[in-house]
Amino acid sequence: MLRVGLTGSIATGKSTVLAVFAAEGIPTFSSDEAVHRLYGGAAVAPVEALFPGVTIDGAIDRDRLARAVLGSPEKLRALEAVVHPMVRGEIASFFAGAEAAGMPLAVADIPLLYENGFDYGLDRVIVTAVDESVQRARALARPGMTVEKLDAILARQLPQVEKRRRADHVIDTGAPIAETEIAVRTLIEELRAQATA
Repeated sequence: MLRVGLTGSIATGKSTVLAVFAAEGIPTFSSDEAVHRLYGGAAVAPVEALFPGVTIDGAIDRDRLARAVLGSPEKLRALEAVVHPMVRGEIASFFAGAEAAGMPLAVADIPLLYENGFDYGLDRVIVTAVDESVQRARALARPGMTVEKLDAILARQLPQVEKRRRADHVIDTGAPIAETEIAVRTLIEELRAQATA
């Protein structure tokens, strides 16, 4: 089975690309969705212990947590030391399950794939990319996003040009969404052919 990683900087279209894979019947995993589940479950107690007051009604409030770690690399590293191993465990289980089910390929969206330097045993990596002005406009249109928060996020991410360089495949999401979907479907056929060769 081909283990495919999907990555890219904030607001470069990862969710859109992942949705096309899912629509084509390919098993997909979203790290963001996994974190959301963990913030209502296994991560609550250890994160609240690190940052008292970030939970509401037994779940981690992402806005409170963001305020608690913003501007503090040490606090962010402490948070990641708790949450990232949990997400990695879910990714490993996802790939194992897809392989056991006889799927030819599976895709995991891993936003900080290159930044974390963890070896997920991937066979291919897809990077989403878009012009930086479009990226900023998309990101700043998100609820709760500020220029300060966006700049802090971007400072932790490899530049898009470096991600493109490392990728096996690049999907530019700057085109109309229909064109992006066609590009993804073309890539899916290529990956399916490789997986069954």
